[in-house]
Amino acid sequence: MLPNKQFKIAGETLYIYAPLANRLGLYKIKTELENLSFKYEHPEEYVEIEEKLNATAAERDKVFNDFTAPIRTQLDKMGLKYRILARVKSIYSIWNKMQTKHVPFEEIYDLLAVRIIFEPRNQEEELNDCFDIYVSISKIYKPHPDRLRDWVSHPKANGYQALHVTLMGNNGQWIEVQIRSERMNDVAEQGFAAHWKYKEGGGSEDEGELEKWLKTIKEILDDPQPDAIDFLDTIKLNLFASEIFVFTPKGELKTMPQNSTALDFAFSLHTDIGSHCIGAKVNHKLVPLSHKLQSGDQVEILTSKSQRVQPQWEVFATTARARAKIAAILRKERKVNQKIGEELLSEFLKKEEVRPDEVVIEKLRKLHNSKNEEEFLAAIGSKAIVLGDADRNELKEKQTSNWKKYLTFSFGNNTKEKQEEKESQEKETINPKQILKLTEESLQKKYIMAECCHPIPGDDVLGYIDENNRIIIHKRQCPVAAKLKSSYGNRILATEWDTHKELSFLVYVYIKGIDSMGLLNEVTQVISRRLNVNIRKLAIETNDGIFEGKIQLWVHDAEDVRAICNNLKKIQNIKQVTRVEE
Repeated sequence: MLPNKQFKIAGETLYIYAPLANRLGLYKIKTELENLSFKYEHPEEYVEIEEKLNATAAERDKVFNDFTAPIRTQLDKMGLKYRILARVKSIYSIWNKMQTKHVPFEEIYDLLAVRIIFEPRNQEEELNDCFDIYVSISKIYKPHPDRLRDWVSHPKANGYQALHVTLMGNNGQWIEVQIRSERMNDVAEQGFAAHWKYKEGGGSEDEGELEKWLKTIKEILDDPQPDAIDFLDTIKLNLFASEIFVFTPKGELKTMPQNSTALDFAFSLHTDIGSHCIGAKVNHKLVPLSHKLQSGDQVEILTSKSQRVQPQWEVFATTARARAKIAAILRKERKVNQKIGEELLSEFLKKEEVRPDEVVIEKLRKLHNSKNEEEFLAAIGSKAIVLGDADRNELKEKQTSNWKKYLTFSFGNNTKEKQEEKESQEKETINPKQILKLTEESLQKKYIMAECCHPIPGDDVLGYIDENNRIIIHKRQCPVAAKLKSSYGNRILATEWDTHKELSFLVYVYIKGIDSMGLLNEVTQVISRRLNVNIRKLAIETNDGIFEGKIQLWVHDAEDVRAICNNLKKIQNIKQVTRVEE
């Protein structure tokens, strides 16, 4: 496919389809989609990580065999039928961690996880067997006190069940062990499709969770937002979310996405409860609607018949269901207010003996600084704007100077038309199929570097044609670009650099190390003298012997940044050097 199509599809996949596969429990498909998207968006990094994984494979095999040998002996003693597999972190996950934690490949220590898959002695003992295995292996290796994840007693909303424990291996590294029965493994690999294989009679609790989630998505689809990006955001909101468990006052367990607020919980119970919610009691203490819930909280919602949905609630809500409901209620109210506003405006203009044409309404809208006509009418309807003397004066002034306005308008329009014609002739026609060459001249005159991600020559980038026909250059992994690829894929352009170290760009480099006499001097010597790079800003602080700071530099391209980072790493007490956003 053409590169711009590849970026569009890869962007959509990472933004919507991979999280969707994850939400439906299709872990294998999720990993495959992520890796494929990454391979096309960042081909060089993909190959680099793949080669490093292959180079370290023998070493990982040895760690796996040494680590699992005593576990096998122990499980044999218990008389269980089992198999132990090595799970290597996916290429995309590795790269993602390198980006978010700002660490090189060599400093990612959780590349290997161990999976114990067993056949339970009988179905009733399945959960007990999981915990028996955990107890027996934690006698061999010390478990991490904060890293036990029990999805056996409380399955994830996508049906995933397993016991995750992190153990300290003899090599001094933490290794995650996932304990699953064969049934749990099928559900993890095949998602909800596997439930039917084990289903006997009625639906299980987990299917109920999926049903709830699908119902939420259906509600959103029935009432989509007008803006494509908002719509996608709403659906995506709790695709990625981890889960927390909260209790109702009667002790019923409810699964909520992480970062849910008291307001989200109210809407998850019922739309009426949500729309009349005035506050909540969490663990018997009064809290506001914006209060963030924690796993294990007991939540009681307080309501009042006189309460109405407030516009600021859209900020408090974090779940797709709550946001969609709030937006729908506010839209409904806005429409009612618009209708009332139309009637009030019509009455006012009738009294003033002015025809309600577009020019008049536009004039009054500007007077009240309303964004558009709908907002203006809704404000009149909700009494936020009361039409009075100021509006009368504006209309009188319009009537007296009408002839001037028409005169100016006719001349101005011709000039404007000529100007637009001239501009359109000057503008080059953009063909989305072509690969855009980014030269020094074009970067200075034609294209805009995105403020959100500050790309520089050498970064993996793409172009986006905005509403004003301007081309904005984004890094391919920039979160804003991810949304644009998903919502406006037909405006994406493939781009490549053709610069020759003539222009300079600002970048930030983060450094951390052990404080020592003359360290700052060494850092500036390396940058200014040896590499001949200008420092624009330097912010350094030391705290209890740790030296940490950000340096803002003028560079020509990503190659310069790599050279700077590699040279700074050679300074004895510097332990971490990485390029960061501001």
